[in-house]
Amino acid sequence: MDLIEFREYCLSLEGVTEKMPFGKFAKRYDSILAFYILGHMFCFIDIEDFSFVDVRSTPDSIDDIKMCHSSVSRPINQSLKYWIQINFEGDIPDNKIYRLTEEAYRIVKEKYTKRIGLKSHT
Repeated sequence: MDLIEFREYCLSLEGVTEKMPFGKFAKRYDSILAFYILGHMFCFIDIEDFSFVDVRSTPDSIDDIKMCHSSVSRPINQSLKYWIQINFEGDIPDNKIYRLTEEAYRIVKEKYTKRIGLKSHT
């Protein structure tokens, strides 16, 4: 997997947008590219150090993933509740990383679709 492939995958999910919003907080975050659905972030990567992805998850999923894989850690921003960081060079295959990314997309989409009263189509 490479940066371009991962970015294209995220943008192929319906309604996804991208931003680099964190540079305004600190210069060291200028290279963080975040992906959004309905205006809310579901994953982000560092385009200068494409070695990990941080994805939204659920408490149960986080525990299960951590029990099965050693390449999972806390996200860059440790105040993000229910997020995990996945090392691309670890013991999680690319196809599972894509599934976890799509799961993050669905979690956020469902949460905010319900809040704004829209029907989800995925």
